[in-house]
Amino acid sequence: MTGVTCRGEVSGMLTVSMHCSMPASRRPEMAGGAKSCRMPAAGRSSASFQVPVMSGNGVPRRARNGDDTRTGRSEMSGVRTALRTQRQHTRGKESTVAPLTTRPDNAKANEVSVRRKTRGNRRKKTRRKEEMRQESAGNMFVDPDDDDGYLDSTEEMWDKKMDGVIKVYCIHTEPNFSMPWQRRRQYQSTSTGFVIDVERKRLLTNAHSVEHHTQVKVKKRGDDQKFLAKVLATGTECDIAMLTVDDPKFWEDMSALEFGHLPRLQEGVAVVGYPVGGDTISVTSGVVSRIEVTSYVHGMTDLLSIQIDAAINSGNSGGPVFNERQECVGIAFQSMRGEDAENIGYVIPTPVVEHFLVDYERNGKFTGFPMLGISWQTMESPALRAVLKMTSEQSGVLVREVQPTCPAAGAIMPNDIILQFNGIAISNDGTVPFRRGERIAFGYLVSERYEGEAVLLKLLRDGEVIDVETVLGKPTFLVPSHISGAEPSYYIVAGLGFITASEL
Repeated sequence: MTGVTCRGEVSGMLTVSMHCSMPASRRPEMAGGAKSCRMPAAGRSSASFQVPVMSGNGVPRRARNGDDTRTGRSEMSGVRTALRTQRQHTRGKESTVAPLTTRPDNAKANEVSVRRKTRGNRRKKTRRKEEMRQESAGNMFVDPDDDDGYLDSTEEMWDKKMDGVIKVYCIHTEPNFSMPWQRRRQYQSTSTGFVIDVERKRLLTNAHSVEHHTQVKVKKRGDDQKFLAKVLATGTECDIAMLTVDDPKFWEDMSALEFGHLPRLQEGVAVVGYPVGGDTISVTSGVVSRIEVTSYVHGMTDLLSIQIDAAINSGNSGGPVFNERQECVGIAFQSMRGEDAENIGYVIPTPVVEHFLVDYERNGKFTGFPMLGISWQTMESPALRAVLKMTSEQSGVLVREVQPTCPAAGAIMPNDIILQFNGIAISNDGTVPFRRGERIAFGYLVSERYEGEAVLLKLLRDGEVIDVETVLGKPTFLVPSHISGAEPSYYIVAGLGFITASEL
């Protein structure tokens, strides 16, 4: 039995489904002597194909969309052969039926589904654009002097922030340590700074940018005039210097930058400054890669720092680093270079900057970061823990040496184990909890304090737990690591070195 089903007209073609369960030998012949279809010899078979739909005058309608022959070639070849033999004459002219093309039964449904998805995506994009336009409408304002009718307030805020970033010109004259009665040849450098207080006329930059300075000048963004600046304070340990400019013209239309909190990992940041490669202001962007206690090369100290992957080049020193909320989260000050290092820059975080500013306000000068004045080692070795009578619940670090000139020299002894610092437990690797999922060296707790503050230590001494209160300070070294811009305190004549007598 053969069944024919018409599914409807699509693009000028009539879809026909044929079902045949008759053996091939008994199938009737179609016009022209061809079998009804070339289907398997036995069993029920079916096929779907399209026939051109004739117009009123018998001429096939032109399909609106091209049809591709994808499947059913072998099954429908007999039908195409039979229909090609049929001739239709219209208006005295012979018209040949166009070759048939086949398509799967679900082609129409697939095309409709694709069109619906495309229209749906377009509507979603249109709605999203409209939502973004409405959201940004609150950030727009009409400027009567602007031909476009509005300005983006975010761009204007960024412009104001970058107007607070200045270029620093410094002439350095370093002392000659081999011939202390004279100085080395002068040289000039450029770096970056920024405004932190307009009313009090305060600027910040790096200490190494103005080290051994003989003259410091600053220039505003977009201005060609240089203004003479003075150095108010220098923090060699934290590599921060405070400047001021007396000329009131410099402070016209100036705005101070706002400090933000310590950023999170992977938070976007932007470094703004005047690096090498050009004279105008430069912006490089990146993310926060790491936050930990790092060695400050200039001050030879270990303080908290932020590692970022944004480019920090010569000239960026002293420039602000902004977060996505346009807040200053630190000061660019050094970078790591080498064959094994790429995109590693370091930023002085706001806690260190705040410590510098508070210390200056309290004492009228920068006194530095306090120290415990000890050398210590980890307690991760089970054998060492057993020898020093530590239980499995206890953790801490072992004191190897105590500086004799530090304030804690009488309270802390060698071979003591520091279990807690101000109630915060210290682990065997010398770290303490920092933020969620992060740990940091316990020296960070010491650097948060100020010189002269009292702290409480829990120690393990000869197997006994004791509480000790001590005062934080700075030990006096016989050979200081830096002289903070001062002149050498010795004199050399004929190979003989003369220094000030320490005892009479």
